[in-house]
Amino acid sequence: MSGAPHEVIVEADGGSRGNPGPAGYGAVVFADDHVRVLAERKEFIGVATNNVAEYRGLLAGLAAAAELGARVVAVRMDSKLVVEQLAGRWKVKHPSMIPLAEQARALVAGFDRVSFTWIPRAENSHADRLANEAMDDGTLTGTVREAVAAGDAAGDEVPARPTTAPATAAPAATSTTAAPATATQATAATTSTTAPGWTGAIGRPTRLLLLRHGQTALSVERRYSGRGNPPLTDLGREQADRAAKMLAAKGDIAAVVSSPLQRARSTAEAAATALDVPLRILDGLTETDFGDWEGLTFAEAAQRDPQLHSDWLGDPSIPAPGGESFDQVRERVEGVRRDLVALYPGENIVAVSHVTPIKTLLQLALGVGPSLLYRLHLDLASLCVAEFYPDGGASVRLVNDTSYL
Repeated sequence: MSGAPHEVIVEADGGSRGNPGPAGYGAVVFADDHVRVLAERKEFIGVATNNVAEYRGLLAGLAAAAELGARVVAVRMDSKLVVEQLAGRWKVKHPSMIPLAEQARALVAGFDRVSFTWIPRAENSHADRLANEAMDDGTLTGTVREAVAAGDAAGDEVPARPTTAPATAAPAATSTTAAPATATQATAATTSTTAPGWTGAIGRPTRLLLLRHGQTALSVERRYSGRGNPPLTDLGREQADRAAKMLAAKGDIAAVVSSPLQRARSTAEAAATALDVPLRILDGLTETDFGDWEGLTFAEAAQRDPQLHSDWLGDPSIPAPGGESFDQVRERVEGVRRDLVALYPGENIVAVSHVTPIKTLLQLALGVGPSLLYRLHLDLASLCVAEFYPDGGASVRLVNDTSYL
């Protein structure tokens, strides 16, 4: 690039008001004299942790440096974690950090040389100011801050290796501080819950009516169907219509949210039309990326990669070849859950998604490990109901209802 700077300084920062909470990042690119500002970046990123926001700031700063045509970059940040991980001195362990670190390394590979230096917060004031401006600019800050004040962060636990697994993959491991489940109730009542029940949860919950999409050609053959985009079959469209009529009869539903994939979106559009409510597409509700196993049956994937397939079923941190791990799915689904509870406090929301995200949301509500979920079956176009309370409690009211089909 003509006139492009050869060497630049990138300073980046990120913050979260609640951790997790409303988060934003800031990044500034200086000329090598550390005086002239060549670029600034800032963005409100919704509900996230400090570490995620800091990584996002680094990514934005590196991308800006690349756009300027810089070849040598000196990164300066007050995040010890990010600096040490990118310098290769600390291992990246947390599932939410792994893809961000990989993106950062991919950007780093595009330069001739990149150095990472930790600096005190006082020396990172420019990026810190941008990050705070981004958080102040976030239109959802007030609502989200109230909803996540308790700081309900999920943790990791070691899963038990399953003895068998269905052709539709099971979700990632997690543990929460959720209240015990009430999974025996057979209907999704829409009345307010203002007093504590036997679980001890207080307040009116955000109730998620979790609807699996209708039938596709791949689901008929029980093949891994992740990021592929097969349409609904004729039966699948009929299932979507029947589910929509059932939901419309319930009423008192504020919105429909959906995975962006066609099979889920078509199912969601039917529900939103019947309910006459807005439809919002959420990327976090998309199915697991099965990578090279997309379109294969369980047996075919096991035959193609016997050891990897076996390890993948027993360890949620292992991704499918060219795809995604269940830990990564759990991380983004947990983000969706936090956002929905914050955006729709005390309301009923239809969430149209796929096997793994729905099982993961049930897992989060139950506060259990993955062994139960390897045994949990969800039919096409089935309905589950999970509730998440403002005090951090949760319950499951319904699993795999197909009575309306």
